[in-house]
Amino acid sequence: MFQEIPREPRFEHDAGGHLQVRNHQAMLRRIDDIITQAPEFNSTFYAGFPINALLAWPMATSSGVAAFLDDKVNAHIRDILDAWASFLKSPESTYVLSDDSEHGWFGSMALALMPNFAEEYICDSTKPHYGFKSWDDYFTREFREGIRPVEFPDSASIISNACESAPYCLACGVSLYDRFWMKDQSYSLEEMLAYDSLAPSFEGGTVYQAYLSCTNYHRWHSPMSGIVKKAYRQPGAYYAQCPSVGFDGSTPNGSQAYLTHVATRAIIFIEADNRDIGLTCFMAVGMAECSSCEITVSPGQQVKRGDQLGSFHYGGSTYCLLFQPETRLRFKDESKKSGDDASVLRVNSALAFVESSG
Repeated sequence: MFQEIPREPRFEHDAGGHLQVRNHQAMLRRIDDIITQAPEFNSTFYAGFPINALLAWPMATSSGVAAFLDDKVNAHIRDILDAWASFLKSPESTYVLSDDSEHGWFGSMALALMPNFAEEYICDSTKPHYGFKSWDDYFTREFREGIRPVEFPDSASIISNACESAPYCLACGVSLYDRFWMKDQSYSLEEMLAYDSLAPSFEGGTVYQAYLSCTNYHRWHSPMSGIVKKAYRQPGAYYAQCPSVGFDGSTPNGSQAYLTHVATRAIIFIEADNRDIGLTCFMAVGMAECSSCEITVSPGQQVKRGDQLGSFHYGGSTYCLLFQPETRLRFKDESKKSGDDASVLRVNSALAFVESSG
């Protein structure tokens, strides 16, 4: 795959600005270096994604597409990421939680993307590292009480936004099987839901997908009140890329719909108390470094709209909500936007209204 990277000026450096590695020995040496460090802040798309930045061009080659879907390759990558996760949970990882203007997560450049940080998040700005004990402790930070209240809490007809995220795609009439690897990256329910027995009940229904950046809040909240029917983690690929994307400098962003079928993901089915909502599915999709999807609810558990369901760890991510075809939804205008037109919607804010079936 390294030989397939074009010998052009654009590819002399990887997506993170480092000299592009051209063989697997150099790749492993670079990864060894990365996993002994915590991610520094930077203003690029790859903030928090140093391994993804290293692999952006190899991932786009035909050999890379095949390699990063291979089970044996992903087993080794999992071991590497597990080792890095241990470091990111340690006090030694806090050195990047500094006020360095360019590279610190509490520097002026980073805080410009997270205004009112100390007022909104549980932390203590008078303590070293704002009181966070590790990089992961910072990444999975919680909002202070009352900062993200459930909008319209007394209405059973509101679907809440499950994550602090920007809309990516809204698809209706989704097929049970489709060619998700093609350019339009259509959703294919069987692959998305790992051939779960409940997958056919969503055929012809709706999929809403949204994206979380590394500076967003990364915990998941229930979009409706109901009972958890199933909750499990589906292992998958870590650095897969949609074959049709090619050498895209913003990967994995351009492969988000594709990743819902092949990446590591948490799948939580909820039977809503409101029969007009019915059975729904929340899916948290790990992208690259952040493939640690932690579920904190169990089957049979009653959840209220706004209750925590789990969290991502270590990087940017994406999530989906799946609805059955019988569910009559009216999404807010803001949730229908995508790309440059989309803005971050607050977690627990109203995302859609469900009409009564009569």
